[in-house]
Amino acid sequence: MERRVGTVLAQVARLMRRAFDERAREIGVTRPQWQVLSVLMRHEGIKQGGLAEILEVEPITAGRMIDRMQDAGLVERRSDPADRRAWRLFLTARGREMVQRLHPLAIETSNAALNGISQEDQADLLRILDTMLENLTGRPAAAASWED
Repeated sequence: MERRVGTVLAQVARLMRRAFDERAREIGVTRPQWQVLSVLMRHEGIKQGGLAEILEVEPITAGRMIDRMQDAGLVERRSDPADRRAWRLFLTARGREMVQRLHPLAIETSNAALNGISQEDQADLLRILDTMLENLTGRPAAAASWED
């Protein structure tokens, strides 16, 4: 059977998510929660619809996630001054603390996956993946990616 880039990328991504999820659960955060926290760290003040688009979920699903995270004191909704029907999303102090606790776990997971791979090969890998992102999104990789 011929190996395919997409298959290997999917396997690596799944295993990295699994490793990170196990560590994140130890501090009480689910994958959907850390995804929301990660997006809000980069796009604080985003509307719920924009969050749903980035996470590739239905707006109602994003709304329910935010409801639970607001109840847990991780995020807050603020009314949009330009649109009374819309809400802007922000991290709370507790949400920021959680991001600070999750960041080292992300670095450790990435380092474990990249163990034994030279800095030069890592740079090449990122360059290639950025090109693939640009090919698939039609946007520069920095605009197409929301998670390090």
